[in-house]
Amino acid sequence: MKNQHLNPQWLIAILFAVVMVLDLSTTADYVFGYCYTGAILLANSHLSRLATIRVTIMASVLTLLNFFLPGGEIIHTAAIANRVIVVFALIVTGWLSERNRRYQEAIATQQAQLQSQQQLASMREDFISTLTHDLKTPLIGAIETLKSFQTGQFGNVTSAQQKVLQMMERSHRTTLQLVETVLDIYRNDLSGLKLQCQVVNLAVIASEVIATLRDLAATRRVYIDLSYGESDFRRSLWVNGDELQLQRVFTNLLTNAVNHSPRGGRVEVLLESYSVYHIVKFLDSGQGITEEELPHLFERFYQGNSDRQAKGSGLGLYLSRQIITAHGGTIWAENRSPKGALFAFRLLASPPPLLESYKEIS
Repeated sequence: MKNQHLNPQWLIAILFAVVMVLDLSTTADYVFGYCYTGAILLANSHLSRLATIRVTIMASVLTLLNFFLPGGEIIHTAAIANRVIVVFALIVTGWLSERNRRYQEAIATQQAQLQSQQQLASMREDFISTLTHDLKTPLIGAIETLKSFQTGQFGNVTSAQQKVLQMMERSHRTTLQLVETVLDIYRNDLSGLKLQCQVVNLAVIASEVIATLRDLAATRRVYIDLSYGESDFRRSLWVNGDELQLQRVFTNLLTNAVNHSPRGGRVEVLLESYSVYHIVKFLDSGQGITEEELPHLFERFYQGNSDRQAKGSGLGLYLSRQIITAHGGTIWAENRSPKGALFAFRLLASPPPLLESYKEIS
């Protein structure tokens, strides 16, 4: 079956023929050259860039050709000006149409790249989710098996064996936590962190996290202190936040401080309350952070050259930044004098719950 649409080249040729007949059969005072813009636009839409340039040049030449054909009449200055203006308009039309073609090609390329990136991100999310699930299942099974050994379900266990089993369980739990962190980070990057906010007390969260990490600190012979700035009197630091996510921040930063403190060292969790915001600081007694690494500490998978960076994957700090940023807060790190590092975050203060306000008044 023959194509019902005319070839663009034939359309351009017909348009040229019609305009040439009209233009060359009349005096120079009558200008039909502006009709060539249709041919230029057709060439830009259906032909190559070089073909568009050729059509533009041909249209300009034919517009000026009427100065000499059919010939014999007096050419007025106004007619010359009109045709020069038409030629200029044809050239501008060709240039703008070419720029428009480039913009459309760039937009099409960007859309294709965006679609490709979205597909890649979806595939990556599916891969990470599947891989994480496949890794979590045997890890959870191994942890439960180790707990069964520790409780004596498979026979008596000596104290030395208990220590080994406890060490293995801690190692498996650390690996499980790392796997879950990887999955959470990818989910947050793709879909954003979804918070379930309520009014929570940072002081309570700090106390609970410190209690859960006492054993880890004890194995490293690191002491953890909780203080409240200039006053040792325990205060409530209320913020509007997701309690579970904030617990993860406390756990990540406190674990980081414990891991980078020497044996016999001390880690201080400092809670500071101001009029409109609260600051939580984690101070360790380690070697500190190099100036080159400070700007990159909260980047995903960042691994520096120092011994400090060699002890971690970099995921905990990155996830902590995601969580604090989602709460509208800020997180940072700096060196202490003469040694040690400080990690801190700041969140806006929130009024206490009504029940707590009533207790304070009473």
